[in-house]
Amino acid sequence: MGVLSWIVVGLIAGWLAGQVMRGGSYGLVGDIILGIIGGLVGGYLAGALFGVADAVNGINVLSIVVAFLGAMLLIWISRMFLHPRRA
Repeated sequence: MGVLSWIVVGLIAGWLAGQVMRGGSYGLVGDIILGIIGGLVGGYLAGALFGVADAVNGINVLSIVVAFLGAMLLIWISRMFLHPRRA
């Protein structure tokens, strides 16, 4: 998957996760970074737990869903450690 694809999927997934988890956005760059890292985390977990090989593989619905779930997990974990009352 190309760099542009990672950025597009990361932007969509990070924005969606920010909207669902509420409590403010991390800004455009923060949402992109959160979505990209969420894609890595989500892709790893999808492969490790469910045997889905190459879950994040382009701009498609599966990639966005996996990155979105990974980004939500990252937001939840970060809020547990940084803001325990917001988790």
